[in-house]
Amino acid sequence: MTVTFRSVLMALMSSALFFGFLHLFVPEGMTHNFERLHIFLFNLCSGGTIILYFTEHQTDASKKVMVFCVLAVIYAALAFLKIYIPAMVISLALAVIVESVRIRKFSLFPGDFFRSSVPVERKFHQASLLCLSIGLVISCGVILNNEYLKIVSFPKLKLDTFFLGFSFPLSLITMSLMFSFMKDDVRPLTRVLKNIGFWTVNLGVIIFFLFILFEKLTMQLIVTCVLFTAVIMIFCLFADLGIHIQQKSFLISGMGFLLFTAVTGIGYIILEFFPEYYTPAASEFLLKLHSFASLYGWNLSGLAVICRYEDFPIRLHSKGTILFHWIIVLCLAPLGVYFHFFAVCAIICYTVFLYILFSSKGAVRIGNQRKHIG
Repeated sequence: MTVTFRSVLMALMSSALFFGFLHLFVPEGMTHNFERLHIFLFNLCSGGTIILYFTEHQTDASKKVMVFCVLAVIYAALAFLKIYIPAMVISLALAVIVESVRIRKFSLFPGDFFRSSVPVERKFHQASLLCLSIGLVISCGVILNNEYLKIVSFPKLKLDTFFLGFSFPLSLITMSLMFSFMKDDVRPLTRVLKNIGFWTVNLGVIIFFLFILFEKLTMQLIVTCVLFTAVIMIFCLFADLGIHIQQKSFLISGMGFLLFTAVTGIGYIILEFFPEYYTPAASEFLLKLHSFASLYGWNLSGLAVICRYEDFPIRLHSKGTILFHWIIVLCLAPLGVYFHFFAVCAIICYTVFLYILFSSKGAVRIGNQRKHIG
């Protein structure tokens, strides 16, 4: 990945967190929903662009990837400004771009999902692209229904709730990355467990979303616990079979964030079972912890490894950088929701963290050999 392209992605990611805190600094009475920009700039604009770039596997971003990035930013701005008709058109155009990349890389029908001989990392990769394109099409449908047709009415089918679903393709591409770094294991049990992990994660999230729509709290808790078990299993597989390279440290850290999101998610649901202890402040704090750990912890860990994929090993202190990452996500960012000072600190530290990841000197290839840049 070129330095210019990395700089664009770093700017988008930094802007995402900036807009996540901007509502704290605007004058009272302003009704702009900066949360939409916060979500879109990270999940769709940065994350979607990186997924397409990783799929095409080229040194430079192709015209298709650049068009997707530009259109995604325009889509984010239109959704923020509530200019919905052109936003719907652009969402369908983005879905067409994603599908063109997916079909060229894989096939029109995702038959690989049902073949045990196909590596699980390849299944997760295609699922990520398919989820991204389906999400874009459904988002168009949700806007059409909620703003114009009003055929279906669900209290939970809100645009801002649904837009969070664009985080799922990022999770899937990170899963694909993790499985690609696992050593080959011919044991039948390992192969079965990998495929169980694939189907549990994909079907589990889809079923969980349906239970959210229908407000089935008990079923949400059950599905969340099943997903938590699947994540623990995948974590154990990666810890055991993962190749001992620098990338593994960042992905192990990412899995730690994912486990944290599972715990906070379960805690959030359990809290709703006890109205006497349920308060808006407590639920909002848990939800913020969950959101920060998911977007800027788990998802960012995978995206960072993809962005520097050809550069590893990169010259930085992995443990110190990872500790810095955890402090930002689980300390500074949550405190920033309540205190302006910590919000500014979180934005500055997060930008510094991205600069360290994206700008640290890596390795260059000489023939088939790699050496560190001095």
